[in-house]
Amino acid sequence: MTPEKIAVFGAGSWGTAMAIMMARAGHHVTLWGHDPAHIARLTADRCNAEFLPDNAFPATLSLADKLADTIQTHDFLMFAVPSHAFRATLLKAKAHLTDDAIITWITKGFETDTGLLAHEVVSEALGKETPMALISGPSFALEVADDLPTAVVVASPDIKLAKRVANTLRTSNFLSFASDNIASAEIGGSMKNILAIAAGISDGLGYGANARAALITLGLAEMVQLGKAYDCSERSFLGLAGVGDLVLTCTDNKSRNRRLGLMLGQGKSMAEAKADIGQEVEGIHAAREVHTICQKWSIEMPICNQVYRILYQQLNPEVAVRYLLSIAQRV
Repeated sequence: MTPEKIAVFGAGSWGTAMAIMMARAGHHVTLWGHDPAHIARLTADRCNAEFLPDNAFPATLSLADKLADTIQTHDFLMFAVPSHAFRATLLKAKAHLTDDAIITWITKGFETDTGLLAHEVVSEALGKETPMALISGPSFALEVADDLPTAVVVASPDIKLAKRVANTLRTSNFLSFASDNIASAEIGGSMKNILAIAAGISDGLGYGANARAALITLGLAEMVQLGKAYDCSERSFLGLAGVGDLVLTCTDNKSRNRRLGLMLGQGKSMAEAKADIGQEVEGIHAAREVHTICQKWSIEMPICNQVYRILYQQLNPEVAVRYLLSIAQRV
């Protein structure tokens, strides 16, 4: 492995975890954050005390709050900002990109208001010829930071670039596999958050493992159905970035989306649940965007629709889940 200079944009749990993992592997990594005070704390503590307090920064991990300087001195750029801030960060970066810049991201979710997938946002913001790759799959930030075995997909329209990025990221415990199915990886990475809310609601209501398994199975079918609108094959959802990420997010309480659902199922309000989690819950935004897409293209996706109604129309969670389980009898 040849060490590279890598910049990670977004100093939340995921950006920090990826920065730690890559620095630990021997790369020279700069973690950028938009808040100078936050970056100053990370610099002083040499860890992200808020999200990953037990994971000290390797010596090859630097901190920065100057966007232009960070971009101009790195060619391998990884964006780990929330989906609603993705385009704005790209546009701020655009004027400072070098000719050799590679744009990668771990951001998941459809863009707010436009419903665009992340690679479509990159194409609009930076140009269709921009070298780009998505990193997605069944992975929690804490486990990546703890160096536990993890497998992900690196997806790009350019399979050679996907292989190059995958080789850069690969370690003995962080396995990365190249793919050119970028749309299916993005759809899987977004929809699994909505479906994890549904699974969490079911478990919060005390409906048990059987109901959860039914919702996961039906959710996979909805994922495939939406994928067809983007010319994605059914097979493209049967790997790590589809069913793998779906199972992980629906079944483990490290998932913020699942935890949100659990609390809603237990009777907490949205405000209470969000305050308790204290971090971005991407499934809330994704539910709205997927609902808009389904209406636009006349796609029937009952689970996503019921989650949308719970989040935005105050539908009783028990009514929603019982309705979904009644549908399962007819599938």
